[in-house]
Amino acid sequence: MSSANVSSFDFVIVGAGSAGCALAARLTENSQYRVCLVEAGGQDSNPMIHIPFGLSLLSRFKNINWNYNTAPQPKLNNRALFWPRGKTLGGSSAINAMCYVRGVPQDYDRWQQQGALGWNWDAVLPYFKKSEDQQRGADAYHGTGGPLSVADLRFVNPMSQTFVDAANDVDLPVSEDFNGTQHEGLGIYQVTHKDGQRCSSAKGYLALAQNRENFTLITHALVEKVIVKDGRATGLTLRINHKLYVLNATKEVLLCAGAINSPQLLMLSGIGPKQHLEDKGIEVLKDLPGVGQNLQDHLDAIIQYRCQSKHSYAISLGKLPRYLKAAFRYWRKGNDILSSNIAEAGGFVKSQFASSLPDIQYHFLPAILQDHGRQTAFGYGFGLHVCNLYPKSRGEITLTSSDPAEPAVIDPCYLSHPDDQNVMIDGIRQGREILQSRGFYDYQGEEVKPGAAMQSDEQLLAFLRANAETIYHPVGTCKMGADTDDMAVVDNQLNVRGVVGLRVVDASVIPSLMGGNTNAPTIMIAERAADFIKQHHR
Repeated sequence: MSSANVSSFDFVIVGAGSAGCALAARLTENSQYRVCLVEAGGQDSNPMIHIPFGLSLLSRFKNINWNYNTAPQPKLNNRALFWPRGKTLGGSSAINAMCYVRGVPQDYDRWQQQGALGWNWDAVLPYFKKSEDQQRGADAYHGTGGPLSVADLRFVNPMSQTFVDAANDVDLPVSEDFNGTQHEGLGIYQVTHKDGQRCSSAKGYLALAQNRENFTLITHALVEKVIVKDGRATGLTLRINHKLYVLNATKEVLLCAGAINSPQLLMLSGIGPKQHLEDKGIEVLKDLPGVGQNLQDHLDAIIQYRCQSKHSYAISLGKLPRYLKAAFRYWRKGNDILSSNIAEAGGFVKSQFASSLPDIQYHFLPAILQDHGRQTAFGYGFGLHVCNLYPKSRGEITLTSSDPAEPAVIDPCYLSHPDDQNVMIDGIRQGREILQSRGFYDYQGEEVKPGAAMQSDEQLLAFLRANAETIYHPVGTCKMGADTDDMAVVDNQLNVRGVVGLRVVDASVIPSLMGGNTNAPTIMIAERAADFIKQHHR
């Protein structure tokens, strides 16, 4: 425990993930603020975190992951799904696929329509730009000089380019910038990289805070509850090596623990649905029925091919000389294969059920992926991840018990809404058309999942039930909303309702999923929260 003799700070932040690191960096800009950041995991010292291609192995390192599993999902053959979440400096930004995607302006306008006043596109765009150091330069959509480095990939597999080129065959546009004027279509993702390495929130933001005397970092610490006295959050209790510590917060406690752990911590602290807390033997300090509710996530299915082409990223003796050459080039110049995020290409398309916005996202991998990379897949192949961007299914996070060491119950209720099933099926059909376009003929591929025989809606739904998994975008469990919304947990400045000096600043406050990846929006939320906090305490 760093500076163990100091037990009082102005701000105590829980969770050194995408939001927590950004918040720590911004708050410590004021030298008068004493800021403490508490993280359950350890240092981000695993080299596989920083080498982008190391993504393929990260799910195997249990010490940097919470290694969650969902409750059995009735609509997915009662399977309990693996939910990896980062447990290290940088949080899930240290283990994600590094795709930089914001969604579309309408996503944020919808937040405002749902009660998150002041969170429309015009209000959030300046914070996206503030966070960003865009390699291509500043323009109406992008900023430079921010802590988060956004770059073009230094290496793109020929198969990924084939995927983008297929747009012409299936009457889709090509997007040069998914975060600019052309969101719909196929393209190469920009990534959160700097000099060919991952730029997690720890590398981009936390490094700034760590150079300041008013900052304290505590790692390997499990926060057990927020201390609330007379309706005000005054600090928290945490455990390190079985010893209990108390940290006092003279100004605010800031929960940045994510869509699973933030609602869990609120409930452990007596803030949440009254009946549920009483059932777990927890004293109710504030009855907030929305805590843990409104869970949303992007469900994902893979159209998997095996092929003859040696362009594929594969575990194969024949590929070894190429990997050795790539390792040397990466060591010298930070480029070649090891600078790839593997999920290099993708896109956004409309299903037949879409209204005005693309409702399907693709991530193309020139590789075979099994069980989130936890199983070794030999041989050559390529696959297309298909996800429904705007699911109507809603789940919840609840407590297993009052023991902080017990993982929460994660129940996303995948495919519980029939519309979600229809969108996913259509996404598979359109994805097949792309992978069967002319450019892929040379790879001599064979579809192994779902398999050529699986054609009817019933067969494809059965495939989804047996194979669909998360693509790691849980949000919504402490949602932001209007005073009149009984299920809103935080107000439009992220204050927890009915508790002074307590905010939630992470993906859990998102009212509804945006049409894309969640890392960039989460960092944007933290950037905006920092300004709220500074204005409140100036």
